[in-house]
Amino acid sequence: MRLKEPKVDLELARGHGLTEEEYGWILDKLGRTPTFVELGIYSVMWSEHCSYKNSIVELKKLPREGKALLVGAGEENAGLVDIGDGIAVAFKIESHNHPSAVEPYQGAATGVGGIQRDIFTMGARPICSLNSLRFGSLDNPRVRYLFDGVVRGIGDYGNSFGVPTVGGEVYFDPSYEGNPLVNAMSVGIIEPGNKMASAIAEGVGNPVFIVGSATGRDGIHGATFASEEISEASEAKRPSVQVGDPFTEKLLLEASLEVINSGAVVGIQDMGAAGITCSSCEMSEKGNSGMILHIDKVPIRETGMTPYEIMLSESQERMLIVCHKGKESVLLAIFDKWDLHAAEIGHVTDDGRVKVLWHGELVADVPAEHLALGGGAPVYIRDTKKPEYLDQTSAFKTESVPDMSPSSGTEVLHRLLGAPNIASKRWVYEQYDTMVRTNTVVGPGPSDAAVVRLKDSKKGLAVKTDCNARYVYLNPRKGGQIAVAEAARNVVCAGGRPVAITNCLNFGNPYKPEQYWVFKEAVTGMGEACRVLETPVTGGNVSFYNESPQGAVFPTPTIGMLGVVEDVDAHATTFEFKNEGDIIFILQPAIIEKDGIEASEYLSLVHGLTTGDAPNFDIYSEKAVQDTCLSLIQKGCVQSAHDVSDGGLAVCLAEMSLVSKNLGAEISLTTMSKSRLDSTLFGEAQSRIVIAVSPKHAEHVKSVALENGVAAIGIGRVSGPMFSIEVDNQPIILSTPETMHHIYETAIPNLMARKK
Repeated sequence: MRLKEPKVDLELARGHGLTEEEYGWILDKLGRTPTFVELGIYSVMWSEHCSYKNSIVELKKLPREGKALLVGAGEENAGLVDIGDGIAVAFKIESHNHPSAVEPYQGAATGVGGIQRDIFTMGARPICSLNSLRFGSLDNPRVRYLFDGVVRGIGDYGNSFGVPTVGGEVYFDPSYEGNPLVNAMSVGIIEPGNKMASAIAEGVGNPVFIVGSATGRDGIHGATFASEEISEASEAKRPSVQVGDPFTEKLLLEASLEVINSGAVVGIQDMGAAGITCSSCEMSEKGNSGMILHIDKVPIRETGMTPYEIMLSESQERMLIVCHKGKESVLLAIFDKWDLHAAEIGHVTDDGRVKVLWHGELVADVPAEHLALGGGAPVYIRDTKKPEYLDQTSAFKTESVPDMSPSSGTEVLHRLLGAPNIASKRWVYEQYDTMVRTNTVVGPGPSDAAVVRLKDSKKGLAVKTDCNARYVYLNPRKGGQIAVAEAARNVVCAGGRPVAITNCLNFGNPYKPEQYWVFKEAVTGMGEACRVLETPVTGGNVSFYNESPQGAVFPTPTIGMLGVVEDVDAHATTFEFKNEGDIIFILQPAIIEKDGIEASEYLSLVHGLTTGDAPNFDIYSEKAVQDTCLSLIQKGCVQSAHDVSDGGLAVCLAEMSLVSKNLGAEISLTTMSKSRLDSTLFGEAQSRIVIAVSPKHAEHVKSVALENGVAAIGIGRVSGPMFSIEVDNQPIILSTPETMHHIYETAIPNLMARKK
């Protein structure tokens, strides 16, 4: 009996997210009207989520080469970096924004699962996870629901899977009210003697297997769902959200690594966005080959599934494997041992086409090169226009708002410590297992980046996710630079040498010229910073259409930074004060052209304004400060290190004290010429690191800083349990570590305890 399919025409194509022009291209490429299955294949593979059709031109401008890189950006499922001692590190970050907006628990959970599979399909064992989260105001019950669901989803999946969640970031702003951002990062290692796997199909006649979970209807058209704006109709698209099973994923991890090291695997790819469609087309295109797939042989868990549904399903915990012919029994035995499906569903061909059969009937016959990333998918160069709001924000004058009064210093500091963007995120990370596998040296809390030990090596990894989207909103190019620089600075403060980045670029609708201008400028800024800091881009993810009926989110190019700690026992550094009497220095550029409160958390919290320019920043000065700090850490001079970021210098120092609990600081500052008091305390000028050092190292700190053209300014000392700051010899702030700790730790739990 012949399969019944809907009539394929332009109207149906538009319903699949294709434009009239794109449908015309399909007709031209195929030389005929596509079948229903083929239309579904083109719609998901030409979606923004899979093809990067609106971003790939700009992404190719990023620095994507470096002596430590083992694969080029976008060539494999994740980036791969050689860190010496025979160890390679695979790492990547991706978004799961739209699914999390509709179904926060499963959306976040499957985001974690998907990024882990990208790592272990490389042959790497995941050793840690991170995330970057953005939400609206916690005063909104809906936001509290989303926040709670996302954090539980990340925690439940990661904890069950058995990989520690060691770091991340959480920001709150009204721009994310209708469209939260959920970015998940995973880091894994390929140990000496283990094999790297590639996402490739080659060798005519080699069998193709689908392994892992059975296929269901969950996640169908998830890729196209991720390529449109959030609207009131999005709630009806819960079927586009996948459902995860972390226990099956754990089995799939062990089976995949075992089969890769068995020598039976030619190529392997995760079935993420677009499921079997994406993996079969991309693996075929990479190998200049093709596939014949008997889709009726795919194990399914729901009755009555059609070939269209099977090809587009995004059911989780599945892989596509090309096996060496003659080694099928090896593969089958391994997956049987781990109690997972392993079904032979086709074989590799040499005609460059992916052919899909359903009980012997040909339901799809498409050229792989038409569909793979970087192949024949549409590539657009979008119109750009500088947003009008930047004319208004850049015209802001600091003098238009009153300076703080000296008597309000303590009150303002306490308000900032209790602001959700600055307050402790313990409510979040205590829901995560941060210590499983026992390699976490420094986890969430008193460090600018997480540090993870590499067993049988002196080395460790320092890893961080970071982006101040407010800066990108106000100055996209400078904000893109700062996103990279601050992530690197955090890694340096933890004792690591930055080596490479992955990125997750969260922006609005690329068809809107203002949104695309912001995207293009931010990517340019990222590239500029990466070149100076020598941190090439290994890959990542673009997430457009992050808009709700209220407007676009703040442009958020999240950076996942990888650093190497050469001696984890000697160099891993945290920011809490260690010893009474230690000297406190601030490392900063020798010349800061301007300071101010523009773009600061202080300006937003106290005056209700998000305006002005991004903070003072120079990438070359940044590099000098980072090099100075890392050199001092590696020479054993630094007890504590913390970068000056959200909330400025006063918040930085307060955090170093409050996590120490019983150690305060006596700080004496001098205002710069024409500087305001609020700018001195709470301005967010970049490229500044506060360090605490033993008095015996004080002169050496000054000497190393001078050699590098960096200012090392002594601003005080670590004291007993009082925290004080005076400015120009006038007392401004007086508090205790205990008081600040209470404010800092209780802010988010109190907000989340509100009635729904």
